[in-house]
Amino acid sequence: MSLARAIIFDLDGTLLNTLDDLADSGNATLASLGLPTHEIDDYRYFVGLGIEELTRRMLPESMRDPATVARVFAVMAGEYKKRWKDKTAPYPGVPEMLAALSRRGLPLCVLSNKPQLFTGLAVDAFFPTHPFLHARGARPEVPSKPHPAGALALAVEIGVAPGSIVFVGDSETDMKTARGAGMMPVGVLWGFRDETELLGAGARHLISRPEELPELLDGLAGAPGA
Repeated sequence: MSLARAIIFDLDGTLLNTLDDLADSGNATLASLGLPTHEIDDYRYFVGLGIEELTRRMLPESMRDPATVARVFAVMAGEYKKRWKDKTAPYPGVPEMLAALSRRGLPLCVLSNKPQLFTGLAVDAFFPTHPFLHARGARPEVPSKPHPAGALALAVEIGVAPGSIVFVGDSETDMKTARGAGMMPVGVLWGFRDETELLGAGARHLISRPEELPELLDGLAGAPGA
């Protein structure tokens, strides 16, 4: 039997493919300011640390001062509010994976750097019968990933020791969060980043398809936080 007692999921790039809506919002923002836009694939490397950091990264280097970033972030937030669910969808196999994990009685949570408003909206819209005990996004009172505070707070809320929690994500940010919190870092290969980044950031396991996660849990023989 698996020693995993709970799972925390990243959202963007792990459960949901949000790339097109983020890219469309970013490019609409840039175009409205008369600035160069980017290819959609470029946004794979802009995301991961929240929409404000995405805004900073998509701007020309000469415009990344805090005042300009704050001003453009306000525009970006408005653009994303218009289209956050236009092209976004769960990755194939994710709803079935969540259902299988839920049947096992495992506590499931979401921890995202997406603002709390959009995290809640996305979970409710795309997983209307979702099994998540908590869906936490970026909040002013909690440091964002890769700081482990949010993950550790969830561990306390669900009453499971960090070493018995599997943390599933698609980026360096998620793997560092997991390791910092003493959780098992599992990287997914269908998201925004690649195997090299995930392994370099400390992923203990990699999975290529959502249905592999229940199988992985069945095969875990060591303490997840080891």
